[in-house]
Amino acid sequence: YFIEVTARHADVLLGAPFKETFTHRQTLVSGVRFSTQALDELDGKIKSAAERALALESAIFENFRTHIRTHINDIRARAQAISLVDVVAGLAKWADLNKCVRPRLSEAPVFDIKGGRHPVVEAARQRDADVFTSNDCVLNSEGRDEENSQTLDNPNMARLCVITGPNMAGKSTYLRQNALMLILAQAGCFVPAEEAHIGIADAVFSRVGASDDLSRGRSTFMNEMIETAVILNQAGKRAFVILDEIGRGTATYDGLSIAWATLEHLYEINQCRALFATHYHELTHLASHLSAAKNACLHAKNWEGNLVFLYDVRQGAADKSYGVQVAKLAGLPPRAVGRAQAVLQKLEALNDNQDALMGAQALLPEYQKINTPPNKTVPLGTPPPLSALEQAFAQLDIDDLSPKQALDALYVLRAYLPSDGKSAQKKPFHD
Repeated sequence: YFIEVTARHADVLLGAPFKETFTHRQTLVSGVRFSTQALDELDGKIKSAAERALALESAIFENFRTHIRTHINDIRARAQAISLVDVVAGLAKWADLNKCVRPRLSEAPVFDIKGGRHPVVEAARQRDADVFTSNDCVLNSEGRDEENSQTLDNPNMARLCVITGPNMAGKSTYLRQNALMLILAQAGCFVPAEEAHIGIADAVFSRVGASDDLSRGRSTFMNEMIETAVILNQAGKRAFVILDEIGRGTATYDGLSIAWATLEHLYEINQCRALFATHYHELTHLASHLSAAKNACLHAKNWEGNLVFLYDVRQGAADKSYGVQVAKLAGLPPRAVGRAQAVLQKLEALNDNQDALMGAQALLPEYQKINTPPNKTVPLGTPPPLSALEQAFAQLDIDDLSPKQALDALYVLRAYLPSDGKSAQKKPFHD
């Protein structure tokens, strides 16, 4: 910082009485520069201002920290109370706006919902000025006495429900809304229903949707099977399971066989509350012969060649899947729709002729009860011991595996381990 004057005025500042105040610093072509003690002090203060400001901020912050430490318990208690009020108030406001009810929770393995709704789908339909159709859901994992009854005369005692119906009729929505209500209830929230009695679950398992992991060499069907394997190996009696379209990613008989075996395993070994949506109508035959299982369907009507979805869940099995009608709704060309309908009629005629000769029931396998060794109690939902996993490792030719094959083998083996890592299912490893 300096004072600059022209050469004509510099002589004045260099002479008395100004030379005691103004100190000559520099002579330039355009003028002469002078400084004073006040300017030098100001220069020093400005240059050190940032450092002094940082030191002051640090001192203030340290004093603040010291003050906080003396009141830390009170501050934490108040912060916790405010956060709790924030969460509870938010849930209460949401419950009030969406006409939710307080669920009745118990230790009983039940799931009794009256007028249940899917909160996300309902909000989307309301934005479109549409109405969401509510539905009931009743499951009870106590089931029925297998020895004394082979037919279900009380649907409210079923722990497993096989759900059929057309695509787009609402099967996936129905599965998810019930799983969501259980999660909401156990999180302390009201549920979107007219009435709810929910038994506490120790886990919720979901196998819905379709996704692949091609970067790891895992197809959509492989992902589906890995998720299904996790459920069958880990779900215990207190679990809540929803499965959507098991076995649809492979050949028809392969897929039906896998879905059939999965349904039997859920019923006999896992014995948990489960909703099982499928297009394999053969599975409704199996469910109708299990005393603790039942059939339900999403209702739809074929009105003058057009499919009308009613979105209501009813007892019993759907008569057919209406796949061609859904394809028509999706916009397939009329020629393709007509050809599909003609092929379907021919296939159904062939099936009807075969049924006339052999009987439809004779074409389906009988339910096979999974027996346990005598005098040995196997806890519900507990997989067989680790020796099977050791056998699987023994079959691996480690020296002949590529890095990609080794990674795939680890993913497959890990799917057979329960979450506690103490046991694994007895199933030999193969490519």
